Amino acid sequence: MKKEDLPKILPVFPLSNFIIFPRTTVPLNIFEPRYIQMIDKSMKSDRMIGMIQPKKTGELKKPDLHDVGCVGKITSFNETDDGRYLIILNGICRFKIMKEVNNGNLYRECEVKYDDFSNDLIEKSDEIKFSDLKLIFLNLKSLFKKQGYEINWKEIEKQSLDQTINTLSMASPFSLEEKQVLLESKDLNLRKEKLEEILNTYILDNFNNKTLQ
Repeated sequence: MKKEDLPKILPVFPLSNFIIFPRTTVPLNIFEPRYIQMIDKSMKSDRMIGMIQPKKTGELKKPDLHDVGCVGKITSFNETDDGRYLIILNGICRFKIMKEVNNGNLYRECEVKYDDFSNDLIEKSDEIKFSDLKLIFLNLKSLFKKQGYEINWKEIEKQSLDQTINTLSMASPFSLEEKQVLLESKDLNLRKEKLEEILNTYILDNFNNKTLQ
């Protein structure tokens, strides 16, 4: 897909502690009337919606939004008997919000630009080796275990390297702000470094907690 094909005005779905990356797929369960409306409209046009994290400021019903999110294309759509939508979203490219647009719809729309992230649209070969991820894997496995998360590591290890790092960034039990840092990391190397930094703070905390008791 080319940058010109991406919508300049994007319906946005604010979801806390939830990020997607280009070339990753995520399932979503849609049940709120405003997002049902958003998906209805999106399915009639380009099937694209922007996933963005809300900040902890602003109004409850209309929180402030982080600047950077990721646009995804709906690649699968099912409606349940009770009127919910089950969709699968395929990440395409990250975007930066320029301004919010008042559209008269129930959901929110923003004018966005993709210039800072045009590299997301280019297939890249991995510059990082899997061996570089050994420590990240070990640390994440212990963190996931502590938090009671279940992850199919065998499946993850079958993915390409950028998919692996992005999947782990998305699935990790990190805070909203930490996930935002990972989302905004320009490239894979930087994301890997940030992932290590965040993990180290968790491991340090666990270590300190143990030694203090």
